[in-house]
Amino acid sequence: METRITSNRITELKPNEIFVFGSNLEGAHGGGAAYLAWKKWGAIWGQGTGLQGQTYAIPTMHGGPESIKPYVDQFIGFAKEHAEYVFLVTEIGCGIAGFAPKEIAPLFKEAMNVPNIHLPQRFWDVMNAK
Repeated sequence: METRITSNRITELKPNEIFVFGSNLEGAHGGGAAYLAWKKWGAIWGQGTGLQGQTYAIPTMHGGPESIKPYVDQFIGFAKEHAEYVFLVTEIGCGIAGFAPKEIAPLFKEAMNVPNIHLPQRFWDVMNAK
């Protein structure tokens, strides 16, 4: 697990790394990690979900955790099918969307045993406390 912690400040990506960020369904990547994904690593304006450039968008602005879960599940399935990539999950939903790690981290429970998914330390802390 210790080697699968996403840095709190990602400034560069290796060729096989994918920046996983919280988005909105409209794909308006105007702030936070979404803006960085758009400006730096190929997120597509107008695409709110999935792989785009060296990024993967998970919508977090359209409802509560129960609305976000299907997109997290889809992401985990995608990561399992694409072992050639390392997915660096940011604290999706915990910035502009306004959720706390204790609300979002449990959505990633199935990712705990997926070796190419790295999670933020605060997500690990929440999941390991249960």
